Amino acid sequence: MRIFVAGATGVIGRRLVALLVADRHDVAAMTRTESKLEELELMGATPILCDVFDRDRVVRVVTAYEPDIVIHQLTALPDNRTQIPDYSSANNRIRREGTTNLVDAAQTCDARVIAQSVAWILPGDGGAAVEFLERTVLAAGGVVLRYGQFYGPGTYFESQPPPRPRVHVNDAAIRTRDSLSAPCSILDIVEP
Repeated sequence: MRIFVAGATGVIGRRLVALLVADRHDVAAMTRTESKLEELELMGATPILCDVFDRDRVVRVVTAYEPDIVIHQLTALPDNRTQIPDYSSANNRIRREGTTNLVDAAQTCDARVIAQSVAWILPGDGGAAVEFLERTVLAAGGVVLRYGQFYGPGTYFESQPPPRPRVHVNDAAIRTRDSLSAPCSILDIVEP
């Protein structure tokens, strides 16, 4: 398959791109950071420099790639989890505007959308943004992946698992890859 991964250098994105390339899919890997393009190319993906908020460019690059699937793994999260509240409006914007741009781009070339969500209820505008993302993806016939809190290398919880709902980051990437053929639905990506 031809798969376009937005958020390819995030904690799931890196692992997912490696899995998809190993499975011999053709992978376009989108990042907004120019310094990460070489890393994506070395992984065997086609690197794409694009900001999800540049709607016209998103539509152009997705349409030009002609993917079968667009995977939305974009977030706006800090390296330090104590700063998450400071990033909430940026993350909510990705969930609204970024999701809209990716879904619209996917629909121009009849690609399916698989999108990252969360397996817990967020209060206030964060919860409304999550609901918007899920509703938009499902209305387009896509798949919503409700991840538990990540733990493992490169996460906020490297040495000790967080409270449930949770999922090891490697398992989350594998289960994301395994969702490629899932019908329109919401899938919980959590430990039992």
